[in-house]
Amino acid sequence: MSVTSEKPARSRRLLFLLPLLLFLALSAVFLMQLFSGKDSSLVPSALIGRSAPQTDLPPLEGMNLPGLSSAAFSGRVTLVNVWGSWCLPCRQEHPLLMQLATDERVVIAGLNYKDKPENARRFLGDLGNPYDAIGVDQNGRAAIDWGVYGVPETFLVGPDGTIRYKHVGPFTPESIRESLMPEIEKALTERPAG
Repeated sequence: MSVTSEKPARSRRLLFLLPLLLFLALSAVFLMQLFSGKDSSLVPSALIGRSAPQTDLPPLEGMNLPGLSSAAFSGRVTLVNVWGSWCLPCRQEHPLLMQLATDERVVIAGLNYKDKPENARRFLGDLGNPYDAIGVDQNGRAAIDWGVYGVPETFLVGPDGTIRYKHVGPFTPESIRESLMPEIEKALTERPAG
């Protein structure tokens, strides 16, 4: 066998191994992330510490509640929950929102994302309504302003109108107890600006 015929064979073997090496490298990165112990529901948000986006959404028809307006955040600790009737994790977390709604220190506002009004009303009729206000974001523009990755997502807005905390995905009893409630307690001790 000549030296020139060995080079193409070696090149083909390297070309064959390249996808395997790439797969192994990506697998290693994913495994490191998986076993890092980081909470995947804590997604960094550029909005934390900044004023909540100016929002003025119409109310969900037939619910006899106001729409979602930034003015409603002033002076109150507010949870803004982004949800849709078509979202299975939203259904999963809904009983926990119903429990949170019993805490009169906190206003819960719903941002109904890309939903049909009749489906949203049926969802709330079946599971209960934890919301003090519901704004309809039919085209998804408000969710973009809020930096929403997907539903459900929840933002804690302090009495001064700034975003204090963001939770991605459905709440669990642990995430409420260990993350959300300490943030609510901190926000409740702050005085609104003005």
